[in-house]
Amino acid sequence: MKLLGKFALGTAMASLCLANATAFASSHREAPGITERPKVDNTDVYAFRSYEPGREGFVTIIANFQPDQSPGSGPNYFTMDPDAIYEIHIDNDGDAIENLTYQFKFTNTLRNGTGITLPIGDKTLPIALRAAGPATATDQSNVGELETYTVTQITGDRRAGTRAAIAASTGGSTTFTKPIDNTGNKTIPDYAGYANQYVYNVALPSCSTAGRVFVGQRAEAFAVNLGEVFDLVNFVPIEGDSAPGANDGRGFPGGIRQSRNNDDLVGKKNVTSIAIELPITCITGGGNGVVGVWSTASLPQAELRDPTPTYAVPALQGGAYVQVSRLGMPLVNELVIGLNQKDLFNAVKPTADAALGDYVTNPTLPAILDRLFRAPVNATLGTSFTNLAPNNFPRNDLVATFLTGIRTLNQMSRVTPSEMIRLNTAIAPTPRATQSTFGVAGDDLAGFPNGRRPGDDTVDITLRVAMGRLCHPVPINRVATDLGLCTPANAPTGMVAYTDGAPISARDLGTGFPYLNTPIPGSPRTARNAAAAAPAVQ
Repeated sequence: MKLLGKFALGTAMASLCLANATAFASSHREAPGITERPKVDNTDVYAFRSYEPGREGFVTIIANFQPDQSPGSGPNYFTMDPDAIYEIHIDNDGDAIENLTYQFKFTNTLRNGTGITLPIGDKTLPIALRAAGPATATDQSNVGELETYTVTQITGDRRAGTRAAIAASTGGSTTFTKPIDNTGNKTIPDYAGYANQYVYNVALPSCSTAGRVFVGQRAEAFAVNLGEVFDLVNFVPIEGDSAPGANDGRGFPGGIRQSRNNDDLVGKKNVTSIAIELPITCITGGGNGVVGVWSTASLPQAELRDPTPTYAVPALQGGAYVQVSRLGMPLVNELVIGLNQKDLFNAVKPTADAALGDYVTNPTLPAILDRLFRAPVNATLGTSFTNLAPNNFPRNDLVATFLTGIRTLNQMSRVTPSEMIRLNTAIAPTPRATQSTFGVAGDDLAGFPNGRRPGDDTVDITLRVAMGRLCHPVPINRVATDLGLCTPANAPTGMVAYTDGAPISARDLGTGFPYLNTPIPGSPRTARNAAAAAPAVQ
């Protein structure tokens, strides 16, 4: 299958001048403003053909929020913000405007208005904790703080479109329960069984096939060598083995080798997932079967702090909803967008993405890597590279990857440069056991950047694409294929195995919806240590 003919860069570049603002992905405390509001910090978005056996006719979308959840962070843990709206958007005709939105709204309540109470002498007082005893799949009477949510399908504009409530297939309730976070094995002896009861089959408006929905805490699946990366890449970011996980030291001299010890999140942190599984036939609309996906969180425009706050009303909120977080493709706002504009990028819609396309056509990350590593590479290899970074400007290989999709892979029939995950729903899912962690670059067309699966190593893929991997032929059905975006001469290190040394694989994760693993328990400590030490499967 030939992925791409000659890319019509002129049309895309002309579009870059049409808007007056832009937005890219928000992720893991990536912008100054969002650090103040972790409950609405959108950390990762996954969009992929469901690969759970028997669910191949569905698309799964997972939007994660609240980064860096330490498993033992009691007593309040990680409820969602009842003042916010959390949304998943789908563009199915290529105009960068949502055709479908799935809006999640949360309500937090205390049992009997107080939480669990105990008689203390001659008084009855609320306890300070969320639970007073064990919780199981059949008995939650010991849980004092309850979280529920509604899901609304909006057709058309997210604020002015047609709204319809989503209901459970059994019983018809439009109120769903979010399980409490994984406090520990004494409070919730069987967390997997407890949480699984909150995977709901749901009736979708104007769709004859039921979908599924789940909201709850999950184990983090975004593998990244976070601290070392942001310390001026304090490691040699090239594979140190002959192949990932080979453990033979026959790669780049001194290069980093794959190890869970290099990972700051997987096995150590949890996250809150909003997951929905939708029938393909009900989301593709009249386009060519490619859908664009992104998620957002919005808050009321005004907040007035109350000097006498209550549980139900800690502050007064009012005004129209204002978008404060947005995420489509991973790592863009963290590693591409300039520091002075990150908050702006979180605030606007995809229709405005083109105006500051300079960050994509003339990226700074490759120049930083060149600045840090050109001299050491030349000294180690005895080479005389004058620049490790690609020299094809504008970087139409990155424009295709992040803003337009790649023709005949995941480009919509109508092309509007905009940042979102683009998924070709006509490409069959790859079974979990045979997925390539490198996605399309690993000859697996069902993976990133055609959508994004939890087992796709997006850090390594993004590093390699940024350094020019797509300027060289990529394997497509085992045939080296020139994408026509740039030439090997443009990318002198484009075939280098750039990596942060933090591996991830579909085999590390669940076999079906909601795919991300059961969250790491707050207790016992031995369980947390075991999760951190678990080897990654290559």
